[in-house]
Amino acid sequence: MKAIIPAAGIGTRLRPHTYTLPKALLYVAGKPIISHILDDVVPLAPSSIVLIVGYKGELIEQFVRKQYPQLKVDFVFQHERRGIGHAVDLTRDVANRGEPLLIVLGDTIIKTDLKKVVAHKTHVLGVKEVEDPRRFGVAEVTNGRITRLVEKPADPPSNLALVGLYYLLDAKGLFDAVREIIERNITTNNEYQITDALQLMIGRGAEFVPFVIDEWFDCGKPEAMLETNRKLLKNAPSTPPIEGSIVIPPVSISPGAEIVNSIIGPYVSIAERCVIHSSVVRDSVVSEGATVTDALLESSLIGANAVIRGGFKKLDVGDSSEISFK
Repeated sequence: MKAIIPAAGIGTRLRPHTYTLPKALLYVAGKPIISHILDDVVPLAPSSIVLIVGYKGELIEQFVRKQYPQLKVDFVFQHERRGIGHAVDLTRDVANRGEPLLIVLGDTIIKTDLKKVVAHKTHVLGVKEVEDPRRFGVAEVTNGRITRLVEKPADPPSNLALVGLYYLLDAKGLFDAVREIIERNITTNNEYQITDALQLMIGRGAEFVPFVIDEWFDCGKPEAMLETNRKLLKNAPSTPPIEGSIVIPPVSISPGAEIVNSIIGPYVSIAERCVIHSSVVRDSVVSEGATVTDALLESSLIGANAVIRGGFKKLDVGDSSEISFK
């Protein structure tokens, strides 16, 4: 099996954080988004992983090469953002090898048993019931089989949203369908969608079954990142006590962080090389190398190497910023 992870998104709703980092490298619940995905895919022992990158993609490549040195991975650059269908088409030279294909979108976090997904003997699409399916690709299911797919429908045929998890026994069938929608210029919102390619396959007799996902975490905007951080930390391992400080679980505190005379938690992620002195931090994400001194932070996203001094604030601060309250 090969695995494809499209991670070329810009993350405009997460600015200022994505001015300096691609969305896939933003830190949440103890590690970057891309690590949450890779750490679930790698145990499946794929023959290789193809990462589709774009905006600041060289940073993703550097991170993966360093953190996963034994991983066989190909990097494909999507220089124009023309949809997931277009992104998948760019991988045909490295991924269209007659093997089954697992595709996991790189901008959301899905927690499920992927071994059960790839054990199926037919094509599988991950789905979840949502209140407003008009924002997603939507699956219509009859007698346990997906009979129709529609991308962002104004009048949804069901409330089953596609979550960005696809398992295909026949990679060639998908690549043929993707190339066809591109050649025929079949678009939704001016993008080539994988949903439209999959619908072509269904219309020609390919059998797809739904796999219901219980936990699907959005990382699209700051408040969603904080909510994802809260939910994922509920399953985090316990953190040892820190002398001179109070830790209120659940939290994730990297071993290389320095915590002095502070109260941390609940629902806090603190990355490597962070320094927290004489502060209270709760319901927040503090990225690598940030410094927080004499402050009370709540519901905040603090970028890498940012410096916060004093005050009681809710902050959304990008990398290398410096804020002092006097």
